[in-house]
Amino acid sequence: MSTIKIEIKWAILFSIMGLVWMLLEKLSGLHSTYIDYHLYLTNLFAIPAIWLMVLALKEKKKVYFDNKITYVQGLVSGIILSVIIALLSPITQWITTYLITPEYFPNVIKRSVEIGYYKTSAEAEANFNYPNYAVQGAIAAFVMGLITTAIAMIFIRTRKQPQ
Repeated sequence: MSTIKIEIKWAILFSIMGLVWMLLEKLSGLHSTYIDYHLYLTNLFAIPAIWLMVLALKEKKKVYFDNKITYVQGLVSGIILSVIIALLSPITQWITTYLITPEYFPNVIKRSVEIGYYKTSAEAEANFNYPNYAVQGAIAAFVMGLITTAIAMIFIRTRKQPQ
């Protein structure tokens, strides 16, 4: 357990950050009044998400690997971190859906039918619901964590010093 203590810590911080982000989206009206902009502005979450992943990998390098980490060691750490975030994702999605912003799905269903994105409410409901978002969120968390780690470790890894 001590080998993945850093990953667990950062996965919890990542999940808390995601919940704070959802609260900010709700408070700014992106789940109601300005729902038309949600599709675009929610992607800005990538900025703090990448930043947190990089901080986690840097801490793993400094604390666990004594400032000497290979690309593969960092990749393994990032995979573990991504798996934990993905496992926590359905819980954070549940909190978002049922506690933070229960009006989001009804609002996005209504609006997507109004603008013709879906022909019927039933079609929209098939996409905009907790089970669908829980699965999509977990998969996206894992894939994006993997991509972020693969790129970040190019820069974080310890390069061999010329002799």
